[in-house]
Amino acid sequence: MANTWNAVVIYALAEGPRRPGELRAEIGGISAKVLTQTLRRLEGYALVERHAYAESPPRVEYGLTGLGASLLEPIRALGRWSAKHGDEFVAAQGWETDDAVDQD
Repeated sequence: MANTWNAVVIYALAEGPRRPGELRAEIGGISAKVLTQTLRRLEGYALVERHAYAESPPRVEYGLTGLGASLLEPIRALGRWSAKHGDEFVAAQGWETDDAVDQD
């Protein structure tokens, strides 16, 4: 689960199955190649399942498995923690902020 995009893709699938183009639009900032790699990795972990429909043109959707859905609460908890403590965490790291860079 350590990959940057894993939790983001799982969270984006929380509301139900999505087509890859819908996922890219929802997530933003992810290339088609990286999304495909992430979906394949999550499918290999049994967290996401792929549904291919015999239509013309072909249609593919990805959805969470039961195991994947079980990760939603921990992901949401991390989001709540980040919203509550994000500024404090960044300050503790001593990372430069955009404000500090802009003042130079």
